[in-house]
Amino acid sequence: MFKDPTAARAQLSEQRYIASDAISTVLYLAEQLGKPVLAEGPAGVGKTELAKAWAAASGRRLIRLQCYEGLDETKALYEWEYAKQMLYTQLLRDKLSNLLADAQTLVEAADRLALEDDVFFSERFLLPRPLLLALTSQEPVVLLIDEIDRADAAFEAFLLEVLSDFQVSVPELGTVTAVHQPMVVLTSNNTRELSEALKRRCLYLFLSYPDLENELAIVRLKVPDLAPQLARQAVDMVQQMRQMDLKKRPSISETLDWAKALVTLNAKHIDQKMLDSTLTVLLKHEADVLRVQRGLPSSGSSTDFQPRPSGKRRQGWDN
Repeated sequence: MFKDPTAARAQLSEQRYIASDAISTVLYLAEQLGKPVLAEGPAGVGKTELAKAWAAASGRRLIRLQCYEGLDETKALYEWEYAKQMLYTQLLRDKLSNLLADAQTLVEAADRLALEDDVFFSERFLLPRPLLLALTSQEPVVLLIDEIDRADAAFEAFLLEVLSDFQVSVPELGTVTAVHQPMVVLTSNNTRELSEALKRRCLYLFLSYPDLENELAIVRLKVPDLAPQLARQAVDMVQQMRQMDLKKRPSISETLDWAKALVTLNAKHIDQKMLDSTLTVLLKHEADVLRVQRGLPSSGSSTDFQPRPSGKRRQGWDN
């Protein structure tokens, strides 16, 4: 566990994650209070990486539940290995025949068979999914519930029991309580509003796009082969693009992809030709590509790159 927020920040830094005071404080409090962390913000700002870094920094195994539309509790908790159950049934059919041989009625046969349910509905046939794995783990873990906003409200409601009592009910086995309370990170890209009940159970973080100096520090940390002057030029251009009215602004992960692309191409500077040939590493919509290209000066000088402002303020950096 983290000794204090300063230690949390230092240990995250050892995992190549640059954490703000807010992040390190929230993670420290999450460990001390036993509370889940809800990290919201645009896609690609480091929410999932935060969970990975937390797990590595604290020496815990990471268990990840990727949410999607239609996810329900059985898919997140466990499933029965029906093929294995059928195989055992075939192998034990002689025993079953002997068991039911002298039954006088179907009801009596069914009652006898019911007494053997524990044979076929036991842990030997149970295939645990992420939630159950996290609860039954014999060692402390970090449970990442990724993109909870993609799951349905019904699944979100189901999570309330897990996040409150760290236990779940398996009809065939009874109540399963956590061996070690997992540290939990829920991430959300804000595609829908989450319930107040869920938020109330969590410590809240909003992770936004970094300012220039913080993003430059991330690029230098993650892509050390990129020349310092080129790194600043690239980050400055990304920062200006985020001020434009784009359908999807470049994320930190896309900035890093672009930086790696520039290293791969042995770029010495970013002129109009280099930008035009690599712009789709940053931007994923043709309309955004055209809008950025129209924002370039005709000379193609990257130092004069001034996209038309969208009127929106740049968001602060939280990770």
